[in-house]
Amino acid sequence: MEMTSALAALNALGHESRLAAFRQLVQAGPDGMSVGELRERLGLAPATLTAHLNVLRAAALVHDQREGRVIRIRANYLQMNDLLAYLTENCCAGVAECEPAVACAPRKTGASQ
Repeated sequence: MEMTSALAALNALGHESRLAAFRQLVQAGPDGMSVGELRERLGLAPATLTAHLNVLRAAALVHDQREGRVIRIRANYLQMNDLLAYLTENCCAGVAECEPAVACAPRKTGASQ
């Protein structure tokens, strides 16, 4: 990950509502959730959530897919793991006993396995 991408991701996560949205999506796993469900959980107005999701999309932290009339939004685990790796790549100045964060690799749940 390059510094500009890391800065965009950190900036996107630097707002209470965007961080809450991203955390909800990470918790939801690879199946994600509908934008409507996310809006209900966060208690945000539709236009406000749309604006926050646009910032997260621009930082490549989330991606969405249209499923008929529903838009399903998912956390981009690859981008999240790249950010964690970027932040910890020089952890403890290379001391062998120091282990940086472990990458998140969620598994599909339910019928989508």
